[in-house]
Amino acid sequence: MAYEVTATRRRPKTFDELAGQDFVVATLKNSLEQGHIAHAYLFSGPRGCGKTSAARILARSLNCEQGPTAVPCGVCPICKEISRGASLDIIEIDGASNTGVNDVRQIKDEVLFPPNAGRYKVYIIDEVHMLSNNAFNALLKTIEEPPPYIVFIFATTELHKVPATIKSRCQQFAFRLIPLEMIAGILKATCTDLGIQAEEEALFWIAKESTGSLRDAYTLFDQVASFSDGHIRSALIREKLGLVGLDNLNALAEACADHDRLKVFTLIDDMLNAGVAVEQFIIDLAEYYRSLLFIKAGITRESLLQYSPDRFSAQVLERLHEQQLEHALDLLLSLYRDIRYSIAPRFELEAAVSKLCWLGQWIAPQELRAAIAGVQAALGAPGPVEGAGITAEPPPPRYDSPLPSPQAAQVREQTPPFAPGKPGSLSENFSRFMAAKESGASVPETEKQASRISGTIVKDCVPSAMQHDGAAPAPQIAPQVERVLHLFRGTIVKSKKSQSEYDDEY
Repeated sequence: MAYEVTATRRRPKTFDELAGQDFVVATLKNSLEQGHIAHAYLFSGPRGCGKTSAARILARSLNCEQGPTAVPCGVCPICKEISRGASLDIIEIDGASNTGVNDVRQIKDEVLFPPNAGRYKVYIIDEVHMLSNNAFNALLKTIEEPPPYIVFIFATTELHKVPATIKSRCQQFAFRLIPLEMIAGILKATCTDLGIQAEEEALFWIAKESTGSLRDAYTLFDQVASFSDGHIRSALIREKLGLVGLDNLNALAEACADHDRLKVFTLIDDMLNAGVAVEQFIIDLAEYYRSLLFIKAGITRESLLQYSPDRFSAQVLERLHEQQLEHALDLLLSLYRDIRYSIAPRFELEAAVSKLCWLGQWIAPQELRAAIAGVQAALGAPGPVEGAGITAEPPPPRYDSPLPSPQAAQVREQTPPFAPGKPGSLSENFSRFMAAKESGASVPETEKQASRISGTIVKDCVPSAMQHDGAAPAPQIAPQVERVLHLFRGTIVKSKKSQSEYDDEY
């Protein structure tokens, strides 16, 4: 007997065998039992979840000698013909290769003839979204008022491409992805039927890689079974398919936590030399840190973690907190996007993993703001930090000298500060600066005023213990503050000078 793939051999024959589609099964079975049979059905959903199988089961239920019935017998001549694909009353059409109006015209001519042996003539059009607009329009009248012995069943993976005029004439059923645990259980039953031994971890990996498609799971199962010699093992799968494996990921993450770059680069080299692709390496590493993040959040479901929680390194979980794990995951996801345009994907991978070695020292912005607030509270510094939500009182006003320009001095006396500003604050100095600028003060005077405003920024952003009696700020000023000062000065000078002069200076 010719070899038959598992996906075909284990195709469901009844509604009860249709896995993971409880709503579809319950609705269709009740409709058949009550005799409420529609003239057109539209099955939509992802690949490999049972749309075509459900269409064939429905066709067999309608034409079974015991029916219409929700449970076709499977032994009568009509059921056997439908199972073999030899029934003249069940017409399966590939919508991807029959897209034109002429194909639809042929259907319109055929529906005039009654079924040959069965009770209904059923048209199953797969990938119906591939039909052209003209073909859809030509089919509208036939779908809306077909002869009583005609039933249309449409199947599609892209429901949004089906016109609304077609949807409104059909009963719609949305098929869902099959849960991972259910796929693993089906694969385990398949191994029992075939007499194959399999590790649960290996079957779980196959189910995970299928991403909810039972047909994909069967296809990958056949591939793995072909080189497993009757015993499917996770170690053999990693060796043959070039996977990283959880043990290697734990070792790599622990080396990163220990800042052991020599061990990190050695592990990367060993795994890449063993045949692991760079893309697969990044995917597995991203899934690993995602699982760590889930464990930190209290999630223990193996369907989400892909392994038992106790399989992950306790050392890494203890050293890294949620923000650091989120940063690692974001770094790896960005890396996967960047390697498409990289001249050396391996170099990109090594650079990213080298950054993971410093993950334990990475500080989230929220932590940094909280630390600055704590330092200010300990030192008794009253100045607020911009954007940190600290509401301490600003420092007292400090003026080195009055504005030298008479016009600017007059503006200083007449212009009040901003409403929320206090004497010596940034808003008060900025108000005076804008007034001086509008009065036409010279560029040197404006730059001096900018220096005074910059000094206010330093006072407001740096604790008083880090300043030197009104002199230039200490070297310990945060880089963010220095960048603010640089941008602030550049904006002021650019507003008073020409673009060419500004480009020459900066």
